Amino acid sequence: MSMALDAITSYANTQANQASTNALEEKLNTDFSKASDEELMSVCKDFESYFLEQVLKQVEKTIKIDDDEESSYASQVVDCFKDTAIETLADEITEQSGGSFAQTMYEQMKRNYNL
Repeated sequence: MSMALDAITSYANTQANQASTNALEEKLNTDFSKASDEELMSVCKDFESYFLEQVLKQVEKTIKIDDDEESSYASQVVDCFKDTAIETLADEITEQSGGSFAQTMYEQMKRNYNL
């Protein structure tokens, strides 16, 4: 049972990550030459959020504590929803920080690509 749940959790996490990555790639592959300032800033914020999400996932890997309850059902359920929680946290950090990284990208795109 535990191995089956591990496989399901791993598959669900992989699918969620792939969907998030595909959505961002689709936005980034759009021609922004005629985009409004709001659309351009929205894409920059989405990228900042995705970037923070990846950073938080790596940080989580470095502080993971190995204990005897690692294989328990509860920890497997937590793992299943961890990616969603990290994604939400990244979105919140982006909104609360004022999007300074997004603002910098926005200004550089306007300057470098004459948008």
